[in-house]
Amino acid sequence: MKKLIIEARINEYEMRDQNPNVPWTAREIAEDAKECRAAGASIVHFHARKLDGTPELSAAAYGEIIAQIKDSSDILVHPTLGSLKKDLPLAERLKPMLDLGAVPETRPDILPLCLSSPNWDFFDSNSKTFVSAEKIYMNPTEDLIGSVREIAKAGIDLSCVCWEIGATRRVAAFLHAGILRGPVYLPFHLTSGGMLAGHPGTQDGLDAHLAFLPQGEPIEWAVLNLHGSMLPLAERIIRDGGHIQIGIGDHHYAELGAPTNADLVSRIAEIAKRLGRDIASPDEAREMLGRC
Repeated sequence: MKKLIIEARINEYEMRDQNPNVPWTAREIAEDAKECRAAGASIVHFHARKLDGTPELSAAAYGEIIAQIKDSSDILVHPTLGSLKKDLPLAERLKPMLDLGAVPETRPDILPLCLSSPNWDFFDSNSKTFVSAEKIYMNPTEDLIGSVREIAKAGIDLSCVCWEIGATRRVAAFLHAGILRGPVYLPFHLTSGGMLAGHPGTQDGLDAHLAFLPQGEPIEWAVLNLHGSMLPLAERIIRDGGHIQIGIGDHHYAELGAPTNADLVSRIAEIAKRLGRDIASPDEAREMLGRC
């Protein structure tokens, strides 16, 4: 069986109220990435943060973080686009990262594109109300096509993020039209905790995506669960040949006693070892995703 890619999703927009180990500063993020690499992760995904934990939107901040990560380990660097304002046109969100890619020290290894335009809201079942009911993460298909081509032209790997079946079907269409070339890194973006934009973080939610996975195409699919634990799905994903994205940026894992990101990566690596599946190094992950 192919080796397992573990991606550490280390902070997103999470605060420290339930887990004090969420990294915020550039130094904290780089150190966390180094520890995740030692635990078995080959990719790190992060959001830049200010000293108080609020989002940091400047390209300069992202460049500083990428440079510090690259200086401390060989883990592949996968910054967000989402933090650069979801209401901006996709080309404007992408441009600062492509500009950073012109300099080796600040060059991302992977950039994400969400292949749909999900409603960015939460349903509070206690109050029976929606929170932030007006927000939409806009990613028009025309903009996605252009961005896929710009990222490929820059020689950077692409993460095709699929929140729902429509996005998974769009991957098949992009492959059929020649817009995408394999291998495709395709994370299924499951959601829990009242966020309705993605499929639920359950076996059924995952199965719905897998039913529409393009057949006969070179695809490396992965799974994350925003606001929910990845552990109940981990063994099934590992057995079925998928990859895992996990971190305290997605879920605090308070039920485990406030672990670090490296603790979670170690748990996944241990499960993989028990199931007889080896862990991919950053170089091996790079080759699997089409960059040598």
